[in-house]
Amino acid sequence: MVSYVSYPRSGRHLQRYDNRGFRLVVGCIPYRYKKLEEASSNEEEIEVLVISAQNGKGMLFPKGGWENDESMEDAAIRETLEEAGVLGIIEVSISYQTKPFFFI
Repeated sequence: MVSYVSYPRSGRHLQRYDNRGFRLVVGCIPYRYKKLEEASSNEEEIEVLVISAQNGKGMLFPKGGWENDESMEDAAIRETLEEAGVLGIIEVSISYQTKPFFFI
């Protein structure tokens, strides 16, 4: 079952946090297969979707906070729809880990 929200959700109080207080974030690597245009070719190439960072410096995959009332897959689908405007099917979960980042 796939569910998604058609409007952006807000409020950090709805977010999941790990036992150290770090916010849990989910993301997605959206891709599609594109058939090559050569008439005799049955080959396909992969197109990967990236979005621009908020500050305009760099490209990244859609990601965002994992909320209390949703599964990891639903959160990834929602964030991808909110940030990139695409809807797809989650095929596999690549990794699950929390890693704090410190900026000096």
